[in-house]
Amino acid sequence: MLHYKDKNLTVFKSVLYQTTTAVIESEEALIMTDPTWLPEEIDMIKGFIDERLNDRKLYIIYTHSDFDHVIGAGAFPEAFVIATERFQMNKNKEAVIDEMKAFDQQYYLSRSYEHTYPTVDRLIKIDGDKLKLGSLTLHFFLAPGHTKDGLFTVIEPAGILLSGDYLSDVEIPFITSSYKDYCQTIDKAEQLIKDFDVKCHVPGHGSVTNSKYEINKRLTATRYYLEQLKDEGSDKELIEYCRKHYAFFDGMTDSHDANIKKVSQYRY
Repeated sequence: MLHYKDKNLTVFKSVLYQTTTAVIESEEALIMTDPTWLPEEIDMIKGFIDERLNDRKLYIIYTHSDFDHVIGAGAFPEAFVIATERFQMNKNKEAVIDEMKAFDQQYYLSRSYEHTYPTVDRLIKIDGDKLKLGSLTLHFFLAPGHTKDGLFTVIEPAGILLSGDYLSDVEIPFITSSYKDYCQTIDKAEQLIKDFDVKCHVPGHGSVTNSKYEINKRLTATRYYLEQLKDEGSDKELIEYCRKHYAFFDGMTDSHDANIKKVSQYRY
């Protein structure tokens, strides 16, 4: 499950949808994103945290409220939780918990903890909010579009961007909230990458990269997809493009069709 490791950053990757959990270490704190997916994977992440936490505090950043990104929340009840205000105000919290339970029922999975929806300790309400944890500074930015409650985090001085379900190298954009918001969030991501001189990108699904060329390639691919969605006559070409650039696109066609409907709602 170990996908990436350097001096301060460790990233675990699930076998399901290549979903990532990042752990950033400083002398004062451990900062984790979206603990996920399978029980054995959660246990591995928890073992890693327990082994290294010592007298430091554990912070968890939830990038958004899709159930696959909060399914490990119950394993870390003492963590200090960071998420957007919209994450906390989600009216469908019970439905998210029901999705977790249904997933476990479907695949006969037993866990060592009870499913729960995280209670947020630090609400992010505006762009540019920041939290200083010793030598690290966490900069937060609202990122609606995939969901309404998305969150970008840039960690300095390491130059790490935690993007949640944006800029993936394995997934097309999944627009479950708003096409307009999604486009504006990608504009924001591009500006953050420039302003903070981002050196390392951790997507919610896919591979970590510390290549600026690859980061820009992901931006370009996302922009191309979003622009082509608006052209009603280009779907065949867009599908062929996606099949070449996303190895698992044939498993995403329902999401692609849903994206087209989102664009239609935005247009009309």
